[in-house]
Amino acid sequence: MAVTIDLSGSVAVVTGGTRGVGAGITRALLEAGAEVVTCARRAPEAPVTAAGRTARFLPVDLRDPAAVEAFFERVRDDHGRLDTLVNNAGGTPYRTLADGDADQHARVVALNLVAPLTASLAAHRVMRRQDGGGSIVMVGSVSGTRPSPGSAAYGAAKAGLENLARSMAVEWAPLVRVNTLVLGMVRTELSHLHYGDEDGIAAVGRTVPLGRLAAPADIGDACVFLASDRAAYVSGASLHVHGGGERPAFLDAATVNQP
Repeated sequence: MAVTIDLSGSVAVVTGGTRGVGAGITRALLEAGAEVVTCARRAPEAPVTAAGRTARFLPVDLRDPAAVEAFFERVRDDHGRLDTLVNNAGGTPYRTLADGDADQHARVVALNLVAPLTASLAAHRVMRRQDGGGSIVMVGSVSGTRPSPGSAAYGAAKAGLENLARSMAVEWAPLVRVNTLVLGMVRTELSHLHYGDEDGIAAVGRTVPLGRLAAPADIGDACVFLASDRAAYVSGASLHVHGGGERPAFLDAATVNQP
């Protein structure tokens, strides 16, 4: 028997949901039947669509607590409820610690840790007052689980985000579930900036045990699962969506045959 996930009648917010990984998450939620509201500071050139349906866009600066509070109140007023929040917005430029100052690194932490906290607090105030509670999904990174040279502040923020989610899961149970997706490398429209041309992207993909970079749809499918009743007993968890992780460098450096 086929197993399908139907999110019809539910309302989801995806921060940074208009491009890259965020757009993949938005499309997957639309395909599952959810009403989806995306947000970012600037409107996308074109709305995100899937399965003949279109995500709504509302502008908001996630670093402004008052604006975030007003945003979630508007979602509640316009749609009647909020079932899922995906804290996807984030990112960082490549910058070694010594090449940046404290303010630059603090801004990275603010975007990748404080902003998801701000959004989650506002979402929780909506979810805790409704039947069925809700689900919050943090979009984390393998950069938070290992050294992250060139993006140290980002890695520290993502490590903090995963810990924050576990604490939220305890404090906000049983009404609101909180989980983290720990992402590896994902192929997006900006991959060429990091990995080069198609040959470069393919070469990087071969370093992943599953042989390729993730597609945004892979992340979207995991979000749909965590948003659904199929994950009703999953909270405080970290789901690694990284294709098996990273092959240890010592295996390639060793001079003896490896099993």
